[in-house]
Amino acid sequence: MKKYNVFILAAVFILSASNLFAQKIKSGDVTVLKGQTLINLRYDYSDMAVGKYKSESDYVANRTQDMNKKQSGSGDQWAQSWVNDRAARFQPMFEKNFNGKLEEVGVTAKEGASDAKYTLILRTVFTEPGFNVGVTRRNAYIDVMVDLVETAQPDKVIATIEMKGLQSVNMMGYDFDTGGRIQSCYDRAGDNLGKFLVKNVYK
Repeated sequence: MKKYNVFILAAVFILSASNLFAQKIKSGDVTVLKGQTLINLRYDYSDMAVGKYKSESDYVANRTQDMNKKQSGSGDQWAQSWVNDRAARFQPMFEKNFNGKLEEVGVTAKEGASDAKYTLILRTVFTEPGFNVGVTRRNAYIDVMVDLVETAQPDKVIATIEMKGLQSVNMMGYDFDTGGRIQSCYDRAGDNLGKFLVKNVYK
């Protein structure tokens, strides 16, 4: 029993460590943010693969069709929620947790802060929606690239932070809702990016 408990603790430590270091600077220098107390946020899903599909449009079309076959209109309703959840659930959750870390150093980040000198563009490049059908389940996870740009020159990328494998929380097995699982990924993304910037820029 003691060996089993040690194994469980080791596994938890490894998973926690891999999550903590799931982000790295891919290019450029993020220290230009030092001294800035306001950061603008933008979100980009335009070049996102989903699950086994290379394009989001293919995933949504196939999923919508399959669901409509089972119950008329359910697929169309799901497709609308798939898009609406971004502004309603994912982005607010990201900002809440991101700001929860940044407030420790007197910094605020929000969408639409056009007077901020710098903007972080959160580009979700991959989403694994996961599933939970009771007897078996799979965590959702996202891969994100965060581009740091000047708000006045958004096409000129100063630095890029790579965040890979941001997994959803298990939710004690009650994560049946796709949107809920993915929201949990953005929860983790906000935490991780906030910790990363506090450590690498503001302290």
